[in-house]
Amino acid sequence: MRRNVILFLILTVGLIQTAFAQETIPVSNFKGYLLGPGDEIVVKVLGEKDFDFEANVDENGNIEVPFFDKPIPAMCRTERDLRVDVTKLLSKYLKTPQISLRVKERNTSRDTVMIYGAVLKQQEVLLGRQFRLSELIAASGGETEDAGGTVQVFRNRPPRCGDEAEIKEWTAQLNNTNQIPSKLYSLNSIRSGTLESNPVIFPGDVIEVEKAKPVYIIGEVASPQGLYLKEDGLTVREAIFRIGGVSRDVKVKEVKILRLKANSKDREEIPVNWELLAKNQGVDPLLEPYDVVIVNKPKKSISQTIMELVIGGGKTIFQGVTGSAGTKILY
Repeated sequence: MRRNVILFLILTVGLIQTAFAQETIPVSNFKGYLLGPGDEIVVKVLGEKDFDFEANVDENGNIEVPFFDKPIPAMCRTERDLRVDVTKLLSKYLKTPQISLRVKERNTSRDTVMIYGAVLKQQEVLLGRQFRLSELIAASGGETEDAGGTVQVFRNRPPRCGDEAEIKEWTAQLNNTNQIPSKLYSLNSIRSGTLESNPVIFPGDVIEVEKAKPVYIIGEVASPQGLYLKEDGLTVREAIFRIGGVSRDVKVKEVKILRLKANSKDREEIPVNWELLAKNQGVDPLLEPYDVVIVNKPKKSISQTIMELVIGGGKTIFQGVTGSAGTKILY
């Protein structure tokens, strides 16, 4: 009986550990907190209070150690890395010194990341360690229904504690474009888990989960409304059937796309062969942002119909959810 109870407890503990393990998000190339200018550290030496000290990381990324003329580098190093160096220095005066070193106060003003756009919680995030893009999107509640499938990361300053190649790439992009360096990532690629599409995010970065661009389907259809263009694209036939198809007992005489011309507010008219599309034949054109698909003639003017869709609420699906901005600390 006692043996059975012990086995039961072992299995229970194992199941609990497994459940918690499934909640853990793996972080590739994980690093602890990296020191930077403005951080305050405290050092205590066991049994040698005269050697205890506190120090601030200066603007050059160094700290001063009592009894030594030259400062030691602390920038982009962990507490453990710095403790090793301080121990080596103090070994010149002490035999096998036992040292504790910790960050007493962080300069949090430089460690924030802003994430906004089509996420559930638009917020400023204070990084406590190294994070990847997918983790920050998840920490913001994930993308909303109106996310278009593209994420843009703006890098406002050189990647602090980045490697030489990353800093060189940032500098080159800044010099070549004279704009804030940025990169585009696909949400589908981010979900795939590859490191290339899931970059490390550095303090000062701004992440925009871009909202999908709209298209409008109006005229004699079951439910005139706007649709969001997602990453996988949308064709004319798919769009019309997605909103319920054409109105009942309506004979479709013409279907056309009104598309904005490049760098212009004018639109070109693109005819669509609905007779073939209804039979799943012929060419089914892919829609582009801000296209207007017209089935027969709308009862109202095009501009009036679109305005009603945008501000009317009820039937339109343009109801993306975004939360209020705030600050969140992640460790």
